[in-house]
Amino acid sequence: MSQTTSPDTDMSMRTLGRTGVQVSLIGLGGWHLGFKYIDEELSTRIIRTAIDSGINFMDNCWDYNEGASETRMGNALRDGYRERVFLMTKIDGRTKQDAAKQLDESLRRLKTDHIDLVQHHEVLRYEDPHRIFDAQGANAALLEARDAGKISFIGFTGHKDPRIHLHTLEVAKENEFEFDAVQMPLNVMDAHYRSFEKLVLPELVKKNIGVLGMKSLANGTILESKTVTAIECLHYAMNLPTSVVITGCESMENLEQALTAARTFQPMTDEEVKSLLAKTAQSAARGEYELFKTTSIYDGTATHPEWLGEEPPNVQRVMQT
Repeated sequence: MSQTTSPDTDMSMRTLGRTGVQVSLIGLGGWHLGFKYIDEELSTRIIRTAIDSGINFMDNCWDYNEGASETRMGNALRDGYRERVFLMTKIDGRTKQDAAKQLDESLRRLKTDHIDLVQHHEVLRYEDPHRIFDAQGANAALLEARDAGKISFIGFTGHKDPRIHLHTLEVAKENEFEFDAVQMPLNVMDAHYRSFEKLVLPELVKKNIGVLGMKSLANGTILESKTVTAIECLHYAMNLPTSVVITGCESMENLEQALTAARTFQPMTDEEVKSLLAKTAQSAARGEYELFKTTSIYDGTATHPEWLGEEPPNVQRVMQT
């Protein structure tokens, strides 16, 4: 993975796949920023300090904290900050109508007329890509939005099973479409269980699709194993051919930790990688510290299936017979 350094902030920068866009090694996650116990003043301070420190990749989603995450980020990106970032958000709608509606809501909350990357969120089921690529599916809405200048790039995310990611890439190919970016869990435990690193990452690198790493700390759950430190977790994800490693920050201390990891990262030797994987092998073997793979507690669309919208018309006909 080629890497450069921003002359203004000393932040390491990488290229987002074939888009050619330079993004910061660390990306700021949007979920935590909308938590009710974090006041808006703190979330604004985290966002603006991150940008001033060289982080230019902003992550968000239409459904995070009932829209509060996007609203807070939109407020924080005023006063010239919007022009300094690569802004990404995600939509849950699987129909063209629902996807378009959610995208317009995201644009309004983020206080912008253009989002750099929009992703189909939580592709967790084998039927999801078929709904997305239906003639009246969500991707049709994103293609129209791209043509209208509302968005630049299209991707998808998921955290459940790497085989569903591979299936989604195959369905996209069948529909003569190639994603610009893909977001997935990449961490020191993923390598041992239902591994996105082993199954999906090589395909993305081969196709020059931007790699968005997430859940490098698994919301802190990996640290509960007492096998690795937060910096080791972040460095491991950075050592993979990721375009950006997205991490959530609930405090200025969390942000400083992420910045420290980016500033101190050096490519790891094979022995260093083997050592980290050896330390996590036993704890990771059954996915106990990757609950997003083994439980439904992180599956927002399972709790709120209405976010996805109606099934395609052909399915509705079958259901009615």
